[in-house]
Amino acid sequence: MSPQLVLLFSGKRKSGKDYITDQLYSKLNNNVCTIVKISQPIKSHWAKTRNLDLNELLSDGEYKERYRLEMIKWSEDMRDKDYGCFCRLACENAKSANIWIVSDIRRKTDLLWFRKTYGSKVKTVKVFADDETRKGRGWTFTPGVDDAPSECNLDDVTDWDYIIDNNDTSAKADEKLRAILDLVQTYLT
Repeated sequence: MSPQLVLLFSGKRKSGKDYITDQLYSKLNNNVCTIVKISQPIKSHWAKTRNLDLNELLSDGEYKERYRLEMIKWSEDMRDKDYGCFCRLACENAKSANIWIVSDIRRKTDLLWFRKTYGSKVKTVKVFADDETRKGRGWTFTPGVDDAPSECNLDDVTDWDYIIDNNDTSAKADEKLRAILDLVQTYLT
């Protein structure tokens, strides 16, 4: 089943995009939506070839950070051969659902692939948090990671359908997600 709505989320490390997408998912009927992670096929391959713990690689912890730079370099080589390879693999493995929440768009080629594949079904969301907020969440600038395309390629994109300011930790997720939840409701009625 092809999705009716594809929500593409982007944000820097420690901006809270996983938190936001998890909150959105928890507020929706899980029978109608699923979370799709472009990083899933990258991390699955890495776990298999290096005999690593996939669940730890998928988490937001120190374990993943140890391998991040190597995973980025390998995935860039793969994208140079086929820019849509990880988008396609993630979608092939996605649960059948009306609404897809793609939690980790990182490059213009990701946007291009989804727009070419799903057209007007695509809506884009940028999750923003300033550096001070991100530092408070454990972010430290890492050369080769934070200045690489995986973090910076979308910096000059300005035509987001939605922007979520995720600096204020006291604001409830409902408030931050209101416009997106309203959009989703039009697809559920």
